[in-house]
Amino acid sequence: MHPSSILRARDDDRVKVDALYSGAFTTFDVTRPTATALAVSSGRIVAIDADAAGLDALVRHDFGPRAAIFPGFHDAHCHTTGVGVSLGELDLSSPPVTSLEHLYDLVAERARRLPPGAFVVGSGYDQNKIGGRHPQRAALDRAAGGRPVWLKHRSGHMCVVSSAVFALMDGAERLPVEGGSVVLGASGEPTGLLEERAQSLVQRLVLPRPVEEIASAIRLAHERYSAEGLTSVTDAGIAGGWIGQSPLELAAYQLARERQWLRARSTVMISSDVLHPVDAHPDDGATRALDAGVRTGLGDEWLRIGPIKVFSDGSLIGRTCWMGEDFADDPGNAGYPQAAPEELRETILAAHLAGWQVATHAIGDRAVGLVLDCYAEALARWPRADHRHRIEHCGIASDEAADRIAALGVVPVPQGQFISEIGDGMLAALGPERGALAYRMGGFRRRGVVVPGSSDRPVVDGRPLAGIRDLVRRTTAAGAVLGPEEAVSAEEALRAYTWGSAFAARCESERGTLSVGKLADFVVLDADPRLVEAEAIGEIGVLATVVGGAVAWPL
Repeated sequence: MHPSSILRARDDDRVKVDALYSGAFTTFDVTRPTATALAVSSGRIVAIDADAAGLDALVRHDFGPRAAIFPGFHDAHCHTTGVGVSLGELDLSSPPVTSLEHLYDLVAERARRLPPGAFVVGSGYDQNKIGGRHPQRAALDRAAGGRPVWLKHRSGHMCVVSSAVFALMDGAERLPVEGGSVVLGASGEPTGLLEERAQSLVQRLVLPRPVEEIASAIRLAHERYSAEGLTSVTDAGIAGGWIGQSPLELAAYQLARERQWLRARSTVMISSDVLHPVDAHPDDGATRALDAGVRTGLGDEWLRIGPIKVFSDGSLIGRTCWMGEDFADDPGNAGYPQAAPEELRETILAAHLAGWQVATHAIGDRAVGLVLDCYAEALARWPRADHRHRIEHCGIASDEAADRIAALGVVPVPQGQFISEIGDGMLAALGPERGALAYRMGGFRRRGVVVPGSSDRPVVDGRPLAGIRDLVRRTTAAGAVLGPEEAVSAEEALRAYTWGSAFAARCESERGTLSVGKLADFVVLDADPRLVEAEAIGEIGVLATVVGGAVAWPL
């Protein structure tokens, strides 16, 4: 039943809504900032407060005055399939891993439990937290007894492999890799480290994954999301390139949806690697596209196609992002682009022309500048109102870059939780002056830019409340504060993780606030993040997650 139908029939005692929830709601709707009752029918809010009080409901629940209820959390940049897959891999995160020796011991232990020839696959290691060095090929050979070993860096932008993996590559590692590197040691032999696009050398040995396996990984990730208060997420790159699990990855999402495994509404970015030349009519302007003209916006409230995902550079903690000056702790290294600047330009222009919202990964300041140049050219040649092109991470942005972002209407997508979990490694790479400009929020907000909340998980823990805490604190694990002027209030951080992320995904008309006609998605917390010390925000408990008016967690 349409919301207006419910309201017209509110005096009819026979009319029943699906659910009536009572409690202390913060709506983030400027016309009605708070509420005490929401009526839900067919998954949407149909009445609030006094309008809801006169309705009968099939289900009634009162959360009480002490619980704090907000629009559901929305992660604007995560890697759902990566989260689910990593849950079955050897966890090399720090903590608990404290040294290279500890890492090798864990590899050896896992290898002993595997049959001969089976891959030892681990994820989450960070050289910044285990002595500053990446695992070495020869040491992995000894630890794994000659088995193939594939260890993924926390950033996702590099990995380390053993000699058995190089043997399977059949010499391909000796060929040049555009936008990546097979790192060589002093002897001229590979150390085992594969950077950026060079990761495809090992990925082609083990990918693609079966659709059934990917769907199961999505299910595992969504179970975790629901327990953390997430009602919407954006998967930041599927179906192609070194970031995809399979060219059929969207089919895995459809399978997960058909089996009702999606607990959070999902927007998926499609890797730009799958764009291809098309013989379209000249009036359409599209030179590269997906088959049938599929682009941003296709889908529904549960599963939809979002932006095209483009990579311009690499990782800050891995020292591969493209900087204007050398890394502070690695003279002579300023990173590099993942593709020639002209190739990036052509990709962005073609995607814009084909009607896509474009989301470009850019962390280094030089990469951010190039992406802005490409967006400016695209918009000048083919103007489009409300394009909402994005810069994923937007890691190092000068004031000049921030001004351009505001002027162009670009959406930056930084990750606050990077600062607490990997901020010390970022600070070592940047030095204090550039470190103050890392993953900005306050500077963008002061310029009127809408900034979403996101995690990039599995790079970091990913809990929204931890991310909200870090947008407020901006404090590293060692206690350094990165750019205190970039901190925001808890209110602003909550808005980022709700309405801001809905805006970035172009779905703010149905999510992000608790308003009549919108989806009934909300999270119930045991404390209000605005009323506790910043350090305590991450410890707030999630009492319930409601999606479409139905309790998704706890079940």
